[in-house]
Amino acid sequence: MLETERLRLRRFTADDFDFFAALQASPDVMRHVGGVKSREESRDLFRERVLEYYDANPGLGIWATIERGTGALTGMHLLNHIRGETIVQVGYILDQPFWGKGYATEMAIALLRYGFTDLALPHIAAITNLDNVASQHVLEKAGLRRHGERAFPHPAYASQGPLAWFEVERTAWLRR
Repeated sequence: MLETERLRLRRFTADDFDFFAALQASPDVMRHVGGVKSREESRDLFRERVLEYYDANPGLGIWATIERGTGALTGMHLLNHIRGETIVQVGYILDQPFWGKGYATEMAIALLRYGFTDLALPHIAAITNLDNVASQHVLEKAGLRRHGERAFPHPAYASQGPLAWFEVERTAWLRR
């Protein structure tokens, strides 16, 4: 669906569940994104938030991120609604062997371009744990600006407390 120099996105399929569940079970990977999830929790999330979401929200979703040179699944990138909100967010979760390669930034920029040019979204947000400084740097490199902190009532976020809030308006991002 979307390609960069080193990566491409595609829809997740049922065959990708084991990879998805392994990411969700990794304490290092999930440290800043809500914590480890059981296989059953991952199955529910995969069905509702990934597979069913595609058809209910055309153009948006959570996609498998593939390293073009090797075909390896590296993680996931997303352009979807913050749970319980109408706000569209950009985000990513990468498997640990793919950290530090610039993949999160590369695809986040491509998703912002897609969201603003193809979908004509008026603004895109992002959230991250307050102590996830690496992710905050990625968001800033991609062109989002921090606008303080926000708490979200949805159970997926409530236990995390306030989150760092990033946002960029379409016109501002396209001018850069």
